[in-house]
Amino acid sequence: MTTATQTRPGPEGPAPTEVEDRKHSSARPVRVIIGIVGMAVIAWFICNAFLAFAYYPQWFAGSGLLIGLLGLIIGIGGSVVFFYFLNVCVEGFPARFSRGLIPYAFLLPGFSLISIFLLYPTVQTIIYSFANDDSTAWVGLENYRAIFSDSHFWSTLLNNFLWILIVPVLTVAFGLAVAVLADKLSPGGENVAKSMIFLPMAISFVGAATIWGLVYAYNSPDTAQTGLLNAVVVALGGEPQPWYQIETARLNSMALMVILIWLQTGFAMVLISSAIKGVPEDTVEAGRVDGASELRIFWQIIFPQVRATLLAVLITVLILVLKVFDLVYVTTNGLYNSDVIANLFFRKLFTSQQAGQASAIVVVLLILVVPVLIYQVKSFRQQEANR
Repeated sequence: MTTATQTRPGPEGPAPTEVEDRKHSSARPVRVIIGIVGMAVIAWFICNAFLAFAYYPQWFAGSGLLIGLLGLIIGIGGSVVFFYFLNVCVEGFPARFSRGLIPYAFLLPGFSLISIFLLYPTVQTIIYSFANDDSTAWVGLENYRAIFSDSHFWSTLLNNFLWILIVPVLTVAFGLAVAVLADKLSPGGENVAKSMIFLPMAISFVGAATIWGLVYAYNSPDTAQTGLLNAVVVALGGEPQPWYQIETARLNSMALMVILIWLQTGFAMVLISSAIKGVPEDTVEAGRVDGASELRIFWQIIFPQVRATLLAVLITVLILVLKVFDLVYVTTNGLYNSDVIANLFFRKLFTSQQAGQASAIVVVLLILVVPVLIYQVKSFRQQEANR
């Protein structure tokens, strides 16, 4: 009763809540102006601060640690202040309009950064694919004719196709196997096993290529083999092989695929293991009570419930494979028929100075990636709808 009487106009005039509602229902231009000016000043300050970090490191005694700390403080603190002024600006509009505007207003900075750093370069690259080597004149479809008439480009596409077929499937298969087997261990053993499998995820692609270089290292047959794989081959009575140079059946590409599978198995294992642990124990116990074997329980009870996670991991690794560059660049640089699209683009742009053909190659890569992204988004939406 007390609350109801406070919301009604009394003999002294309207209740305080009514006055506040009326105040918020009208626009307050001063708040809008303060918010806009504040956002502009903060954005200007952040941009200039980071430009100073990049071009005038001597202002900060050339200390990378100091620049990093200031970058964190200015970046995070500046973002907080920027969104504060953004909120002030939005609250300056009429209440009904403000409530509908505020979600879009807070998403706008993120969408703006995506447009600047992703959409704009994409559109620019597509435009440059129709220009000459230094992007000063239009040449129409000449760049596409050049790359599609090049046998090396088709060989590169074949390599990418093999990477797509082999790496995602084996990565998910190994991740699934480790997740299932580790789940059978004691809690301590499970943690140790998963930590060891996940450890390669902390290594960069270049670091992984260096490590596996010790495995694939090749010395002449009349000297001792320092490479682990060739040492095993020689110990078994075989001849050492230059693994990165074997073009037969694309064995050199297969050797590079092993490195990426080794790196990504831990990623697949973590997500799949989490999905397996999310399977209701009641359904598993019901299968055991009915006399089903562990293998049948896995394929008919567990696997259908983690299928969505398997698909998500598969697509994520597939996208990574389409963009693979580091491993090939630091090991073979595309020689011996081991090239991939990203490495071919790099050589066309920075070695051959053919920006037009390089842009055309990137457009081809974009065309290959976009359908996968669309399918991934549709799959995620379907999963959300089924929940």
